Amino acid sequence: MADAGQSRLKRLFAPTDMTQGEPWKKIVIFTIPMLIGNIAQQLYNTVDSIVVGKFVGDNALAAVGSASPILNLLLVLFIGISVGSSVMVSQYFGAKEREELSKTIGCCITLTAIASIIIMVIGSLIVRPLLEILNTPESIIDWCTSYLTILFVGIAGVAYYNIFCGVLRGLGDSVSALVYLLIATVINIVLDVWFVAGLGMGVAGVALATAIAQFVSAALCFLKLMKMTEYFDVQKRYLKPTKHHSLTMIRLGLPSGLTQAIFSMAMIIVQSLTNSFGEMLIAANVIIMRVDGFAMMPNFSFGTTMTTFAGQNVGARQFDRVSKGAKQGTLIAMATSGVITAVILVFGKYLMGIFTDTKELVDLSVYMMRILAVGYIAMAVTQSLSGVMRGAGDTMTPMWISMLTTVGVRVPIAYGISYLTRTPELPYGRQECVFISLLLSWLIGALLTWIFYMRGGWKKKIVAK
Repeated sequence: MADAGQSRLKRLFAPTDMTQGEPWKKIVIFTIPMLIGNIAQQLYNTVDSIVVGKFVGDNALAAVGSASPILNLLLVLFIGISVGSSVMVSQYFGAKEREELSKTIGCCITLTAIASIIIMVIGSLIVRPLLEILNTPESIIDWCTSYLTILFVGIAGVAYYNIFCGVLRGLGDSVSALVYLLIATVINIVLDVWFVAGLGMGVAGVALATAIAQFVSAALCFLKLMKMTEYFDVQKRYLKPTKHHSLTMIRLGLPSGLTQAIFSMAMIIVQSLTNSFGEMLIAANVIIMRVDGFAMMPNFSFGTTMTTFAGQNVGARQFDRVSKGAKQGTLIAMATSGVITAVILVFGKYLMGIFTDTKELVDLSVYMMRILAVGYIAMAVTQSLSGVMRGAGDTMTPMWISMLTTVGVRVPIAYGISYLTRTPELPYGRQECVFISLLLSWLIGALLTWIFYMRGGWKKKIVAK
């Protein structure tokens, strides 16, 4: 019995071959631990918001939220490396190419170290000037600065955790990343309460707790990878990046990195508009984005799963299986998002009340969140089918769609509605412009993604030949 239990446990933490078995079962089994992990990771930001909102105040809550778009903007290098390495790992794993897999993993470790140093230096230098350019209110700018500076100094932990998780998921192992993230989440929550409520460190304490917890999760992921020698080799010579693997990783990852950069820039531009409405809408936006983070988790999880599923099956040249899995995975993702949308509409008031005791702030947050609710079903389509295209090696098409919907749809509509609804009583227009524009960008993005997926150009972008 003991041997059987150990065998089951070993299989649970082993890479998953997604080229065999019923596609929807493989997709669901792989997604569940990753979804739990993504929810746990979202708890990092959510607990930060709850702790500062309850123990410091609504302005501190606004400070943490205002800092997020800037942080995301400077994380684009890691997003690019993570996406590129995940696609390459999944395809080489599916094609059973051990040498190429070893070189890919070694390359991403070195590139992440270089990117961490760049972001640590640049991020720390530009934080305050950038916050001033964005018209961040004087009441919260000092808090924003300290929060971001601490996170940028400790950026290596965040970077390596996300990169190593990308590698593990590319190998089909979503359980190990979950376990390590749950451990780190508990550490983060404990340190949040201790640093803020116990030691009175305020917003800086929240940032320090997050940085420490991310270092722990990164270290655990690294130790796991070092033990997986049956699938790839761990030797010093593989840490030297080759031109081919570096350029391929950049080619695959750059579009996703640019997508996130453009998205973050648009967020910053819209954040500037949000800031003009004052601290109340800033704080409401923080609450909404925290709830939004949980609502989006299934979509992001299914999207990442579809990348791994498509990558392994494309590497194994099973295109019919890719198409079947894409259809099944997208339908399951849409159904899941439908349930979440219903929960938001029915229980929104209670969800918002977790973050603040201010009734006016809760009511404003609920009203704005209801504008977005139906968009989560559209995002299920976008994330799932974009994941398939990325897994096949086509990272450009999702980038162009995201650029168009973010820059060409969201920003102009947000500022357009703001301008057209200005009155003497509302000098900056109606606050709804921020969320109506986001909803429309989601709906148009889903339609475009479906069209380009059906055209099938993604089938010609394979990495593993």
